[in-house]
Amino acid sequence: MNPNVDFYIVKLDKCKEEVKILREILLSFELKEEFKWGVPCYTYKKENIALIQVFKDYCAILFFKGANLSDPFQVLVQHTENVQTSSQLRFKNIKEIINAKEIIKSYIQEAIEIEKQVQN
Repeated sequence: MNPNVDFYIVKLDKCKEEVKILREILLSFELKEEFKWGVPCYTYKKENIALIQVFKDYCAILFFKGANLSDPFQVLVQHTENVQTSSQLRFKNIKEIINAKEIIKSYIQEAIEIEKQVQN
């Protein structure tokens, strides 16, 4: 675990518990936790896989190559109109995260597999 991420979480005004759970889920994979662009970032062999983000009305996992994910549960949201490659899984509360834990894990695993293919 990255101490910069620990400090980031301590300073959060909202979504603190949600971020802790998302962090735990991401760290259950073969990902390195870094701190980039002022937020927790998770990498595989130095390549960005996902960020944890906190917004006014929700928190999210942003997948850098989200457009490449199959999205079988139709839950990915395009990050912004102008950014075509990344996508988010958005959550309004802890209950949503807990209920979707296995779905979240499946998206993370697929994102890692996509990166492994790119690296080979």
